[in-house]
Amino acid sequence: MCHEFLPVQPYWRTGGQRDSTPRVTKRAQFRAAFAWRPGFAGEGAIRYTELLRLDGDSLPDMTGQSTSIPNQPRVRFAPSPTGYLHVGGARTALFNWLFVRRFTGTMILRIEDTDAERNKPELVIGILEGLKWLGVDWDEGPFYQSQRTELYQSSAKELLANGTAFLCYCPPEKYVGGDHAEEGAEEIKVRRVVRCSCRDGRPSPPDGKPAIRFKVPVGGKTKFFDAVFGEREFSNDEIEDFVLVRSGKDGAEFGQAMYQMSVVVDDLDMRITHVIRGADHISNTPKQVLLYEALGAAPPIFAHVPLILGADKSRLSKRHGATDVNMYRTEGFLPEAFRNFLALLGWAPGGDEQFLRTSELLEKFSLDGVSHTNAVFDRPKLEWFNTQFLQKLPIEELLPQVEAELKRSGLWKEEWANGAGREWFSKTVDLLRPRVRLLPDFSSWSRAFFSDEFSYEQAAKDKFWKDPKVPELLAKTADALAALPGWNHDVCDHASRAVAEASGVKAGLLINAIRVAIVGQAVAPPLFDTMVVLGQERVVRRLRAALQEFAPA
Repeated sequence: MCHEFLPVQPYWRTGGQRDSTPRVTKRAQFRAAFAWRPGFAGEGAIRYTELLRLDGDSLPDMTGQSTSIPNQPRVRFAPSPTGYLHVGGARTALFNWLFVRRFTGTMILRIEDTDAERNKPELVIGILEGLKWLGVDWDEGPFYQSQRTELYQSSAKELLANGTAFLCYCPPEKYVGGDHAEEGAEEIKVRRVVRCSCRDGRPSPPDGKPAIRFKVPVGGKTKFFDAVFGEREFSNDEIEDFVLVRSGKDGAEFGQAMYQMSVVVDDLDMRITHVIRGADHISNTPKQVLLYEALGAAPPIFAHVPLILGADKSRLSKRHGATDVNMYRTEGFLPEAFRNFLALLGWAPGGDEQFLRTSELLEKFSLDGVSHTNAVFDRPKLEWFNTQFLQKLPIEELLPQVEAELKRSGLWKEEWANGAGREWFSKTVDLLRPRVRLLPDFSSWSRAFFSDEFSYEQAAKDKFWKDPKVPELLAKTADALAALPGWNHDVCDHASRAVAEASGVKAGLLINAIRVAIVGQAVAPPLFDTMVVLGQERVVRRLRAALQEFAPA
């Protein structure tokens, strides 16, 4: 397989973002797969800048039978800033990222912000932050569709010129297929397919501003090959003459381009080789295949990944809990654990493996492993993945995450950044992590390890400090520990048990009472390991401070 390259040009009206500069491995005589006509998009606008040629084979035909991986695949993630970065969108972005990183290709981020009424700038920021936290980076972009209106309109005019589109003067509420939404149009019931008289050059009424609609062939079928679901076909008689560009307003000839038009033109312009997206887009694909054909270009390889459902097997939504990826960051999930969990929602590596580092995901990911069936978002399973990563990550990889959490909560001390302080911090995190579920546990449940300002759980006091001998036992233990010449697990163990034996009580009574006194709760890592980490001075001081809890009010 090889590639033929045109001279690289910036994408048309991208807002100044750079184009990629592919490494030219072979130059050959230009062989047009997409014949742009002179003046089509403005003088000097070269858009379809890389043409894929398969050695010994033609470009994939409209059935897409060839699913070979090019040397430099190009994929895109194209969120719409009308909402947050949904779990399903994040999984789609991750699949694109894993695929293109494995095959050393190019990841493009495109913001589909043509819905001016619903778009919110802060949602774009949230999407970008969510992707960065997830570790899904991109090579080109972000590109904004709102800056590319002229390109879409020019493309639509080209379709008018070659007879595959027509001017439609029908009122907007008669547009079908969900490609146009006007206020008040929700109540209007439209048929699945409308072949209006405008299609045949008989507009009714002809005095309004027209939209541009695609002229779907009558009869026959539109076929394409899906890398996940296999051969797909749709009857053309069930595909409406969908809107490409809205009618103009306020003196404009035409208005905003619709989804089908903008996505195909962008994918051609950005030289997308693989479109990896949710299975809910399968119904859009025959329309887009028809557009590729009308524009004289071969379509990319389509791969539709299964949907993500809630535990009740309905489409994942807010009622199932958090669906915004940034909420999981706020809750304290590790990004790599979330990546591992997301990757296995609808994809399998081919074995029984569950715990997979990102390097392993990159090594194993392929479209062949994507399931045909919908995945179920299992919150307990996500928490299991997080605990697995907390326990199994090399400690040096976990420390920055814990450091960030302690800084967020105001518990961080700079003395823990280097030297002996860093060594203590590492040992403490290593001691705590088998019992931690989420990163905030380090600043809440484990607070007493990083701060002397902590409280005593009332339930722990009621259970383990109820024996009247406890105050005396704590005082004696404090004196015994203060007198120790050394400080390690065994001497702490021996000194504490000696106090219990001399006082005629069970060691368990004293051990539980000490734990509450030095960390404020009944559940903690093993007591003598905890004492070693806290250090002799802090343990003795906390034992003596706890005696004040027994003083009369």
